[in-house]
Amino acid sequence: MREKIAFRTFSREEWALVCITVLWGVTFLVVHTAMRYTGAMFFVGLRFTTAALLSMLLFRRLLLDLTLREVRAGACVGVAIFFGYALQTVGLGSISSSQSAFITAMYVPVVPFLQWFFFRRPPHLMVWLGVLFAFCGLVLLTGPQAITHLRLQFGEVVTLVSTIAIAMEVVLISRFASPAINSFRVAIVQLFVAGLLAFAAMPVMGEHVPAFAWWWVVPALGLGVMSAVIQLVMNWAQKTVSPTRATLIYAGEPVWAGLVGRLAGEYLPARALVGGALVILGVLVSELRLPSKQQRQD
Repeated sequence: MREKIAFRTFSREEWALVCITVLWGVTFLVVHTAMRYTGAMFFVGLRFTTAALLSMLLFRRLLLDLTLREVRAGACVGVAIFFGYALQTVGLGSISSSQSAFITAMYVPVVPFLQWFFFRRPPHLMVWLGVLFAFCGLVLLTGPQAITHLRLQFGEVVTLVSTIAIAMEVVLISRFASPAINSFRVAIVQLFVAGLLAFAAMPVMGEHVPAFAWWWVVPALGLGVMSAVIQLVMNWAQKTVSPTRATLIYAGEPVWAGLVGRLAGEYLPARALVGGALVILGVLVSELRLPSKQQRQD
């Protein structure tokens, strides 16, 4: 009997993750503009507390049943979110954006290892191959020069550590996903924790509240809405989507960021287009399932 390779179509949860990945891509241009007028920690704090307050307003009735277990889960994820954003921002103070993007892309292969560690099950072979394609695509998107000029100075080390926090966020969301935990309540807690930690870090970073200006208020509030949608969808969707599979979908983020930048007038070189195609290929390859021994014997 002819061997067949099974291809599993996307579920609605996975399509939802694709949509928020597109939304993520849009945020790059917004953040890039706002950073001219405010400090990083203040902006991150305002962004996430705005998201938390909006989520709390929408799901205020659900919060009446908030449990200690959900608070602990949200706090853990919130800490990971804070360190992911904070350390990456500190690193950008001493390294180029292309170097930062390349190092940050390391979270793609880190997630399967963390999943293996937490869940005691190795990812499928095709998932590993998909991760390889996606990571190669990310390297092309951020520029091969990021490899040749990489030196592990303070900025590189801090950014490298941030990739672990980003990977931990993805894994922890899946780790705490269970019928006994309400994903929306957990998302609200994690948004509050991330925002409050960012505000608390302002004195450490030597930041002060900036003078009022619409140039940072509007982007911060807008990103607050986006962050609320992103975190709520992530927590809901990753109840059924594995961390590794979710990461491969999230790997499409720079593809959408590149497209948004191109529409805004930025030049997108040919290698970036090839890199974007490799990222998409990585997601598709991860869907393939080789036939089992029993199927081959049949």
